[in-house]
Amino acid sequence: MNSGAASFDELDRKIVTALVANARTSFAEIGASVGLSATAVKRRVDRMRETGVITGFTATVKPQALGWRTEAYVEVYCEGAAPPRRLAEVVRNHPEITAAMTVTGGADALLHVRARDVEHFEEVLERIRVEPFIRKTISVMVLSHLIPDSPEAGATQAVPEEGPGPRAGAAVVR
Repeated sequence: MNSGAASFDELDRKIVTALVANARTSFAEIGASVGLSATAVKRRVDRMRETGVITGFTATVKPQALGWRTEAYVEVYCEGAAPPRRLAEVVRNHPEITAAMTVTGGADALLHVRARDVEHFEEVLERIRVEPFIRKTISVMVLSHLIPDSPEAGATQAVPEEGPGPRAGAAVVR
């Protein structure tokens, strides 16, 4: 985000809140709720996109609808100090990894994995484990989501035409 973020004000906050609730809300509807014209809302949204405050607009899809019924979190433990950029290269090679982050504590990274079934998950786990710098993994299978409307309970990517499945990232609706 560049220095343009400094001009973020209460009206911008209200506009972002409306877009987060429903990215398909029209500028006219948002304007009516915040006391601006549709044109003024569009100008502010354009500015927030240019400054990096708004990074895109997503469609949320239930993973089960795409055939992804198994979900797990995988702690990754590395030999020595694996640089985050090397871990990022590895996770980009596995489309089943929908989120990945470096973490504090004993593990070096935490991966969110979605798969068709347990056998598919096991195959993904084996592909991750063959990386020479990965010492061990610890997996935790998700049984149910206690907050079903949370972002973690859904996928934020476009429906794939074909292929192995969900990919990290978001579908941008323009």
